[in-house]
Amino acid sequence: MTISRRGFLTASASLALTPMFGTRTRAVPVPREADVVVVGAGAAGIAAARRIMAANRKVIVIEATGQIGGRCQTDTASFGLPFDRGARWLHNPDTNPMVKLARSVGLDIAPAPPGQRIRVGRRNARASETEDFLATLVRANRAIDEASHGKADVACAAALPADLGNWAATVEFVLGPYASGKDLKDLSAMDQARAQDRSALIACRQGVGTLIGKLAEPVPVALSTPATRIVWGGREVSVETPAGKISARAVIVTASTNVLSSGAIKFTPELPKRQVDAVTKLSLGSFDRIALQLSGDPLGLSKDEVMIEQSAGARTAALFANIGDSSLCMLDVAGGFGRDLSAQGDAAMRAFAVEWLTKLFGSDIAASVRRSSATRWNAAPFALGAMSAAAPGGQPSRKVLAEPLGSLFLAGEATHETLWGTVHGAWDSGERTAEAALKRIGALRADVPAAPEGRRRAPRTRPRDQRPSAAERAFD
Repeated sequence: MTISRRGFLTASASLALTPMFGTRTRAVPVPREADVVVVGAGAAGIAAARRIMAANRKVIVIEATGQIGGRCQTDTASFGLPFDRGARWLHNPDTNPMVKLARSVGLDIAPAPPGQRIRVGRRNARASETEDFLATLVRANRAIDEASHGKADVACAAALPADLGNWAATVEFVLGPYASGKDLKDLSAMDQARAQDRSALIACRQGVGTLIGKLAEPVPVALSTPATRIVWGGREVSVETPAGKISARAVIVTASTNVLSSGAIKFTPELPKRQVDAVTKLSLGSFDRIALQLSGDPLGLSKDEVMIEQSAGARTAALFANIGDSSLCMLDVAGGFGRDLSAQGDAAMRAFAVEWLTKLFGSDIAASVRRSSATRWNAAPFALGAMSAAAPGGQPSRKVLAEPLGSLFLAGEATHETLWGTVHGAWDSGERTAEAALKRIGALRADVPAAPEGRRRAPRTRPRDQRPSAAERAFD
């Protein structure tokens, strides 16, 4: 029995990436001044810059790495076809402006694959087993949702029913590492319950990184130009880089929460304790991909088929097989296990992938591997992880992180209260922050709407206890 695409693919919207490949854009020298400086050329930074340019204000994006995309990178060199090393899906095409933007720059948009499987040992799950898993997943989701109603936030793990049986480890993987890059013991129940529905998934055939690169083509970007210090607090701000200082009237910082907490960017004066605490509570989870190009089809799977296993513990993965009708397969590893595996390096990651596939399919997988590649986002100095994941008690930190600090603004997926961990959320935060910066410098009236109609998420209208749980929304 297969599960509809709204199941496992909902969780694989992770932004776990590595800055090794990407689309280059029009590189420019570092200017001495600008109306607004944007730090970071990921989805949030490019969205912010495009909005500022639309208001006819001078903007410069400074990017620490040598390519556009941030945690959205499409590798076309390793396997001869687009391989998203990071963000793989767009969500909710009816309300996501990036779907329309993708079509406007000539890229191909298509629905996510229609079906996925569960593997039980060396066979596919029976219909009754799949139904049992889905029922267990629904119960777990409802328990997390009910726990989020309390006065005090708790870890998702603490909310789980005790009788999940043989599906306990699988449920924990799907709801924790595979969805957010962290184990359930490290995740806020309130943050999980407030997440916007992400069940309708759309793929960009040329890659999400390619899409960000296309949208960045008109934007002035200074590549390989990290921000080392940001001076703020007065009417004007300045950004120091190895190529010189840029004076500005406002600055938008889209660096990840882990980069912010690392001290790689100095702030003068230092960020307020309120924001520092928020950054700490929104640290990044771990999510990496192990790609294997195989000879033939030793797994016997269909085009674009997604599979998980009935696991007995955290040492597990999710498989995306025969991508685009090719022989390329990707394993997603995440959470605490994924973090430990990634730290051991590429050879250990490839060895695990071969071991895991051999356990499930019994083929001589090692002899079938032609080429391999793995991401290691935790070690990437200008990412230091995947998507933000709120610790227990950390859900309000998203709103705190989005608060303007005079002429200094923080943006990125971590600042979005309901679309965190998605490209849509990052893009939306960039547009929203650009509007705030433009108002700050007097380029927009304070009463101008924050974004065009239809760009914002409609408020929930039903009481929470009448809404379907995340799992009920996720599966047909």
